[in-house]
Amino acid sequence: MKDQKKPEIFGENRYYSLNRYFQNTFGEKVYRLSIDGGFTCPNRDGTVGTGGCSFCSAGGSGDFAADRIRPISEQLLQARELIAGKTANCRKYLAYFQAYTNTYAGLDELREKYEQALEPEYIVGMSVATRPDCLSDEVIGLLTELSKKKAVYVELGVQTIHERSLQEIGSGFTFSDSRSAIERLHAAGIPVIVHLILGLPKENRQDMIDSVRTVCALPIHGIKLQLLHVLRDTRLAGQYEKKPFDLFEPEAYADFVIDLLELIPKHVVIYRLTGDGPKKLLLAPLWSGDKKRVLNLIQKRLRERDTWQARCCST
Repeated sequence: MKDQKKPEIFGENRYYSLNRYFQNTFGEKVYRLSIDGGFTCPNRDGTVGTGGCSFCSAGGSGDFAADRIRPISEQLLQARELIAGKTANCRKYLAYFQAYTNTYAGLDELREKYEQALEPEYIVGMSVATRPDCLSDEVIGLLTELSKKKAVYVELGVQTIHERSLQEIGSGFTFSDSRSAIERLHAAGIPVIVHLILGLPKENRQDMIDSVRTVCALPIHGIKLQLLHVLRDTRLAGQYEKKPFDLFEPEAYADFVIDLLELIPKHVVIYRLTGDGPKKLLLAPLWSGDKKRVLNLIQKRLRERDTWQARCCST
């Protein structure tokens, strides 16, 4: 992908939002179309493990993606129609391979599905969600080749830098795998968006701060801060029902996210500040099911903090 111009204006936000990045890069708002490529995961098929990570639903973290039995072209149209029904003047889209591990297949299959996703004129690029241990040199080479045609991003499920937590959730990979994947993708010119989960069992505030600081010291393009939510019919749900562990309360989460934003370099794009699981699966925390309310709370607390700091500076 060609070099994109650096952010120049942050407006009232104290961070580089995804909307501003899209405006700077594509000249207007871009909408992400979640699709399901029909892939599986090495942590499900027995290659690394079975059952997936402890927090992962049966939908492979792609519960909002389109129907996997449909061809990629139909999924894109279906997702596009849903967005068009809610928002006018939608003209540019990213194809988002969201469910399961979207680099976990043979090169021929990957090429076929990626090219199908990039084919429509209204698609300006694609984002591929995957695990750090599923990025061979050949796969990175394919992504690099396609990035010369349209924008290509990789969303990497790092989750945490702490090995004890990775073992606790049964990820099947190490942070060394994540570091290697980030560096190799960066060297190939592929922008990397790192996913981190906030609130993993047995992690404290400093653990999460250390994760953010460490990944932000690596050559990443963007970051997703994902509130831990417990979904029914997962191993995490079984652990929670047997022995409930502490979860964030809304105000504490909003304030902590704001603290983290102050640690993230201004050139790193903030792709997500929270996350919401399907309401029919959400076990806890129930307040996280209202994503708009959570985002509004974060913005409210940001304004309050800015006002307080302005008053302190004026006295």
